[in-house]
Amino acid sequence: MNRSFYHFAMKYREPQPNSDQSILANAMYDDLDFPKMSEDYHEVSNYIELTEIYNNKISIFDQLWEEYKIDIKQDLS
Repeated sequence: MNRSFYHFAMKYREPQPNSDQSILANAMYDDLDFPKMSEDYHEVSNYIELTEIYNNKISIFDQLWEEYKIDIKQDLS
């Protein structure tokens, strides 16, 4: 089983966020309803798009998802 997107994104979490990725990671950490075990793009993307706290973070999510896909491919090699 691969690492979930949530667990991948947590490497960007910081107490004092200084990047878009860390702002998104902190928001995900604080969101108790975030689909933490999901590896599915559509599930996570739909959640991000439909949850108000992520309205200005959708493009950051897309960038982070691309990094996640690369990371998963490297883990499989």
